[in-house]
Amino acid sequence: MATSPLFLLPLLLLCLIPFSNSHSHKLKFTTSELTSSSSSSTSPTTYFEVTRPIPVPRTQPCSLLLLQHDFAYTYSQPPATSSYTPPSCLTRTPSLIVLEWNATCKGRQFDRIFGVWLGEVELLRSCTAEPRATGIAWTVQKDVTRYSSLFSQSSTFAVYLGNIVDSTYTGVYHVNVSVYFYFESNKQNQGKGQGHVPAFDSPADLILPISRSLPLNDGLWFLIQNSTDIQSKEVTIPKNTYRAVVEVYLSYHADDEFWYTNPPNDYISKNNLTGLPGNGAFREVILTIDANVVGAVWPFTVIYTGGVNPLLWRPITGIGSFNLPSYDIEITPFLGNLLDGKPRTYGFGVTNGLDVWFVDANLHLWLDQKSNMTTGNLINYDAPDFVPNTVSIFRDLDGTFTTNADRHISASGWVESSYGNITSHFSQDLHFLNFMEFNDNGNTQQVKQTIDATYNTYAETPHTVVYTEQLQQNFPLFLYTGVADVVGDNYSLVSNVSLGFNEKWINGGKPGFGFGSGSLTNLQNAQGEMKVQDNLVTSGIGSTQQVYKYDGTDGCYFRQVSSSNYTILSDKSKDSSTAGESCET
Repeated sequence: MATSPLFLLPLLLLCLIPFSNSHSHKLKFTTSELTSSSSSSTSPTTYFEVTRPIPVPRTQPCSLLLLQHDFAYTYSQPPATSSYTPPSCLTRTPSLIVLEWNATCKGRQFDRIFGVWLGEVELLRSCTAEPRATGIAWTVQKDVTRYSSLFSQSSTFAVYLGNIVDSTYTGVYHVNVSVYFYFESNKQNQGKGQGHVPAFDSPADLILPISRSLPLNDGLWFLIQNSTDIQSKEVTIPKNTYRAVVEVYLSYHADDEFWYTNPPNDYISKNNLTGLPGNGAFREVILTIDANVVGAVWPFTVIYTGGVNPLLWRPITGIGSFNLPSYDIEITPFLGNLLDGKPRTYGFGVTNGLDVWFVDANLHLWLDQKSNMTTGNLINYDAPDFVPNTVSIFRDLDGTFTTNADRHISASGWVESSYGNITSHFSQDLHFLNFMEFNDNGNTQQVKQTIDATYNTYAETPHTVVYTEQLQQNFPLFLYTGVADVVGDNYSLVSNVSLGFNEKWINGGKPGFGFGSGSLTNLQNAQGEMKVQDNLVTSGIGSTQQVYKYDGTDGCYFRQVSSSNYTILSDKSKDSSTAGESCET
């Protein structure tokens, strides 16, 4: 059996016994070599996030290496950049574009967040895997077809990965980023008959960044540092725009990396828990235009590869950790107020936020190619103020906290273009419930949380429905952290996690637009324990089980996989591009 060296726990843990042992999920190892794996293999470990493989055409793709870079000491340094020029194959319109990230690392390192931009438009937000002495490798593939217009023009490609290399943290991330263009001639003109409106089945004609601009010694994202901090940018849209969607990217760090575990401030103050992150367990990211709230994101709880207990995520990483979700907000109903050629201020804030959130966005615009100007008007708009409600019942360090919140945002407006007068409707209905409990003099913490969201988009002419889409999301979370077997300075840190990402969607419209529907059920369960002796982590174990099930009009995918300390215990899967076929095995 390979033996593991002893590693110091961070000083913060040692200073907070007994209470903050229940908050061990906020701590990181000083190394990522902690493992009780029986494997003596010296070959690199391949990490992966369970997701459906991208269905690609059987045709040979056109490929291009976008960037090759070694990320050593890059913290607070400019992003790595390269000049992008469209390849000659883009004289045709690709049916699919796939971005591929390949990376290797060896040594000792924390998880690092990174972003990928083209023309200052974000394409990917992700987290690195935590390496080991024998090395690791991982690949991320993302369908970036919706950014087609960006790839048709020359611009700057940028990656920011803030890494630190010194005598303790030795891991250097060796990265290749490529793009693959696929072409299917038989799909070029499908659904393009009379009355076709490209905005509802084709990528945007123009994408504008709502982010910071190069040069920077950081990522292009905004840094939102507290609950009153609003970061914004002025953007002017073309006068011939007839549809607009804001795509929001976000990630949370430092005091808010585990925001869903943060207790209320009165609990912190009455127990004199100086330095413990608070503001309660509710967070939302709001989008404003000229200081008016037009949409909100209640984010999925991504757990990064070093979160809770790093051994849980080796080699199966947490849901969304390699490809953090982005969130679409339809702002077409507001176009009547935005088409005058004047700049508008797009802002972002985080309700109850603590330091720090990384937020930026992409503004996807569809342009009327037959007109220099469109007109529009906002018909109605509803975004009532709301305040999350928290019921606190506690005595000293033990107690319960129940937080719930509901929000509704909706808007309707029409736009007159060469496609006629189209009225668009958009609504969000969001529900949040978090139950938190401390026991055993604060030595254990349990969190049960559910986020439910329903998004509706509906477009119509005076005579027919042009397009309709509904997306329902459900994000369940269970987290337990606690201390057991306490004898002096010796104890065990125990953690259990259950994390789910569930979706149902349906979209379609008048003949020629097609119809689509699908559902995704993605559930992870993980259990871990770390042994601490005389202030040293001496051993640890982490196990993960995951079931991923996708069913849609474009096929199905099923995978059931489990692991323990770097070793895959079982793995079965089935993939089909045949509609109506079942992939469960």
